[in-house]
Amino acid sequence: MKKKLGLIVNPVAGMGGRVGLKGSDGADILQRAIELGAQPESPQRAKHALEKLLTIKEEIELITYPYEMGAQEARDCGFDPVIIGTVERGRTTPQDTVKAARDLAEQKVDLILFAGGDGTARNIYDAIGDRDVPVIGIPAGVKIHSAVYATNSRNAGEVALLYLQGKIKKILDSEVMDIDEDAFREGRVTAKLYGYLKAPHEERLVQGLKSGRTEGEASALNSIADQVIEDMQADVLYIIGPGTTTRPIMQKLNLKFTLLGIDAIRNKELVANDLTEKQLLDLIQGKKAKIIVTVIGGQGYIFGRGNQQLSPRVLRQVGKENIIVITPRNKLTALGGKPLLIDTGDYEVNSMLSGYYRIITGYEQTIMFKAE
Repeated sequence: MKKKLGLIVNPVAGMGGRVGLKGSDGADILQRAIELGAQPESPQRAKHALEKLLTIKEEIELITYPYEMGAQEARDCGFDPVIIGTVERGRTTPQDTVKAARDLAEQKVDLILFAGGDGTARNIYDAIGDRDVPVIGIPAGVKIHSAVYATNSRNAGEVALLYLQGKIKKILDSEVMDIDEDAFREGRVTAKLYGYLKAPHEERLVQGLKSGRTEGEASALNSIADQVIEDMQADVLYIIGPGTTTRPIMQKLNLKFTLLGIDAIRNKELVANDLTEKQLLDLIQGKKAKIIVTVIGGQGYIFGRGNQQLSPRVLRQVGKENIIVITPRNKLTALGGKPLLIDTGDYEVNSMLSGYYRIITGYEQTIMFKAE
């Protein structure tokens, strides 16, 4: 008997990232993202995952929703999906995701594979709660705190493949987290646990839950900032990534900063705050630039989570040699030997950025660490 795979694509997930909107929840924000030139990210990421399943195409029945919620992506990859439900083409809503998940659960699918961010995971949870329906997420949103996601889109497909083949048997109750986007845009992170979904688990393929700041970290962050400022070169544009680890750099220079956005400085003076991908591309054109980023605690990401403005086009122009990674040593220790992670959505860029980085962990303190 064929295994049943349910597919849900949130076609607007992640559209606010590259244009600096820090999310895409809500019709007003989505419209603003479109006006700023945002393009859909999740359809391509869904295809990356589905391509991993082509080897067992004849052994599975792929069930999905119409148009851009899964049917188009499945057909583009060579599947002949079973289409259920109805949606208004080009005007999908969170309620469509909820309905799709409920309908797929009623179809008794063996696994739901879905593309989106934390908001999408919440929609799935709202639909099926603690029902015995395993899910795995294809990371495509701006905010991806939840533990139901694979580390990247291809690995989501790999998890689905191995689970449907019976090679992954471990199922965990995985956290569904989300944050208040309005507060997030104002620089405040208020994460909330909404519940648990059952997810196939393979440690090397599935991301961990994002962890918070630990006590005693302030001293390490200040010493890291001292080192970064001392190392700054004249007439070089420094692109400062988001987070509390980079914040002391701007504070010590007495510069206005965007805690959860991208800022730029040159000669220790502010160039611009809260930059979009397009603004960054304009700033670095023909100029020497360096990017300063930190590590997401508990997960290990340096690109692809919360800093999508640092897009593949931006990263290609800046180059791996001009990327500066900073983090307190305890965040690296907490990874338990696992590498740092890169998930830009462009696998050529991921490969270009992979390798070892000399990470600044304090004043005159560095450590070599692998990213992949």
